[in-house]
Amino acid sequence: MSRQPDINTPALRGRYPDVFNRPMASRAGVPAILVAALALFIFGLNELDFSPARMWTGLRELGWITMMMIPPNPGSSLPAYLQAMGETLSIALLGTTLAAVFALPVSLLAARNVIPSAWLRFPVRRFLDSIRGVDTLIWALVWINVVGLGPFAGVLAIAISDFGAFGKLFSEAIEAADKKQVEGIRASGGSAMHEIRFGLMPQVLPVIAGQVLYFIESNTRSATIIGIVGAGGIGLQLAEQIRVLEWQKVSFLILMILVAVAAIDWISSRLRFAIIGRRAVA
Repeated sequence: MSRQPDINTPALRGRYPDVFNRPMASRAGVPAILVAALALFIFGLNELDFSPARMWTGLRELGWITMMMIPPNPGSSLPAYLQAMGETLSIALLGTTLAAVFALPVSLLAARNVIPSAWLRFPVRRFLDSIRGVDTLIWALVWINVVGLGPFAGVLAIAISDFGAFGKLFSEAIEAADKKQVEGIRASGGSAMHEIRFGLMPQVLPVIAGQVLYFIESNTRSATIIGIVGAGGIGLQLAEQIRVLEWQKVSFLILMILVAVAAIDWISSRLRFAIIGRRAVA
């Protein structure tokens, strides 16, 4: 085995003085950040009235509730629960589809390679930011007061919330597209619409489709949450059973939600891989 050459430390110090002779402010930066983060964490625990005794009591209550959830039992309400689950899936699917359809043309206006002028892109981007900055639950509360209780308010809440998110994601996908195809269409005499239709869209549509499929899976959970505030679906049933302390029915509803989300995840993963032309791995 060959021997490693001896390290000439003085020579290295003279060659790289910035590495060996770092200023005190630079060396103390990381420890100062760690100390500040620890102090902030302790301050947060104190302000939020954290107590180990309360945590222990809460864990005991959680264990007691978990025991009452076993075994899951829908009772005579299984048909109503299946209908509510269908409402939740419909809310997620319809809301996501509406958001994607309306967000696609707006995302073209927010893309740098489609609209070069920053003055034209800026209001579109800020509009998408303002829509995306409001949570789906807040939109659900707004639309419940506008159109009333029920799944229609849930569809509108998811559609508006995802409109802002899709606008940002679609515009970023469009900006990341290869310029060579667009330049080739321009060189052959194509118009700006031809550049978008035949140069950009074939590249970004698989990405957009994958994002839409993921949001359908995610919005199944979101539709459950907004159902608790009155937007219909399985969330409304879940809130009612928790309110009357029917824990066996609560556990059955939770299992239904988990199975539905797992099934949608399995289906969407296969569809995403089919779109991009690869085989899914289980």
